[in-house]
Amino acid sequence: MEAKRWVAAAVSLALVASVARCDPQVPCYFIFGDSLVDNGNNNYIVSLARANYPPYGIDFAGGPSGRFTNGLTTVDVIAQLLGFDDFIPPFAATSGDQLLGGANFASAAAGIRTETGQQLGGRIPFAGQVQNYQTAVQTLVSILGDQDTASDHLSRCIFSVGMGSNDYLNNYFMPAFYSTGSRYSPEQFADALVADYRRYLQVLYNYGARKVVMIGVGQVGCSPNELARYSPDGATCVGRIDGAIQMFNRRLVGLVDEFNALPGAHFTFINAYNIFADILANAASYGFTVTNAGCCGVGRNNGQVTCLPYQAPCANRDQHIFWDAFHPSEAANIIVGRRSYRAQSRNDVYPMDISTLASI
Repeated sequence: MEAKRWVAAAVSLALVASVARCDPQVPCYFIFGDSLVDNGNNNYIVSLARANYPPYGIDFAGGPSGRFTNGLTTVDVIAQLLGFDDFIPPFAATSGDQLLGGANFASAAAGIRTETGQQLGGRIPFAGQVQNYQTAVQTLVSILGDQDTASDHLSRCIFSVGMGSNDYLNNYFMPAFYSTGSRYSPEQFADALVADYRRYLQVLYNYGARKVVMIGVGQVGCSPNELARYSPDGATCVGRIDGAIQMFNRRLVGLVDEFNALPGAHFTFINAYNIFADILANAASYGFTVTNAGCCGVGRNNGQVTCLPYQAPCANRDQHIFWDAFHPSEAANIIVGRRSYRAQSRNDVYPMDISTLASI
């Protein structure tokens, strides 16, 4: 009899654990960004900024999906840590009730500025991603029956925004295609970007976003592409690029304070620059042996062209911080995703990490 009770208790515990695993910490997760987190939206548009071919996705269960890395992106890791059973789908492949769990609006080559990345063809800039979100909200109102119910649902969701990298990579520091570098000082450009950023965040807030994660720009000046273009030794990070990015990131911290003054708002900043700087500075302790070259690509630092279709990548992918000319490897993404979710250092986030935000 005692054994039967023990078995029944064990089965009950297993069922509870099963239910707990299926119940994410927030009802939905909405993602805005660029190629660092695009998981397939650009597959549906005419663009040079696509990654739906091997060797991209070589370590991803579904193979090439449109993710610009060998495996998981940072938001894939965050979705797992938030308790979602499945990855958040790209908006281009999402419809109806699927939107209740969120959507990924990110688009490779997208920027805060509408013209950013135009030399690569089609992309969905931040303004377009916000418009797509507004469309999604209208669908949610229809599904849930009324605006109040939809607003309550959205107020409990996590929103993550990671924009700005391309405004530097594929705009400000690309004088052959853009005049912004000569028309704006770094301070003026950061101010202009943040003015647009603020406007789009206000729309998200007006359409129900309350728990918003603003992901800062990482050390773009240390990417294989910028090292290949500007670094004399191919290893020293490009200071003028990273200096400009730090000006932008500091302004994002100010935006957090601004928005947190609004009713019900809980905005936070993820210091991706700091996290990435720590990974680069302490590469060996994280298991990385190659810090300045892509696992696949062409030219100096494997950084002058991204991975070619069916190109054989390096065998030691987990030892590379960078997968290609611009994008981190899955191994690096896992570290950034984990530290975004649960801060390892007090400099990682301001004022709170994603796990804390989810619990509010």
